Amino acid sequence: MNILDEIVSAQDGAAVRQIGSQVGLPPDQTAAALAALVPALAAGFQRNLGSAGGLDSLIAALSSGAHRHYLDNPDTLREESATMDGNGILGHLLGSKEVSREVANRASAQTGVSADVLKRLLPLAATLMMGAFARQSGRTSPAATGAGIVEMLTPLLDQNRDGSIVDDVTSMIGRFMKSS
Repeated sequence: MNILDEIVSAQDGAAVRQIGSQVGLPPDQTAAALAALVPALAAGFQRNLGSAGGLDSLIAALSSGAHRHYLDNPDTLREESATMDGNGILGHLLGSKEVSREVANRASAQTGVSADVLKRLLPLAATLMMGAFARQSGRTSPAATGAGIVEMLTPLLDQNRDGSIVDDVTSMIGRFMKSS
């Protein structure tokens, strides 16, 4: 299952309904917004996984944090700590508020959802991604966790379906960095 499917299907869509209600979107628009945001976040995760110590840092965060509860109990997404966690994750993934704004602007152009709404949704989407990764790491050994996470990200990142994500991730990161 890819990362977006894991998020959308969690608790029969409860996480999607919860974050949608927080930003004033119905579930179908929330799912569309997530579909537009998650690939950019996935590219950030992929970039971090490829950096020195990136996989070890992610595994440490997953094993020491309680990210899984955001998917297992979506009501926790209402707590300020969920947004704070998400903003911390975004800092690691995207590096700056300017890149986060650009991600929201691009998603707005794709979905018709206001960029301001998407900026509020972005940290919650990042929190949900970490929750999905935490679920994955709970299913496998630490050695298999990295492979499982890459497997969850690949369908979203191989945009041209050529079997390689390198060209797609490089292009995506280049677009985001150029516009910031």
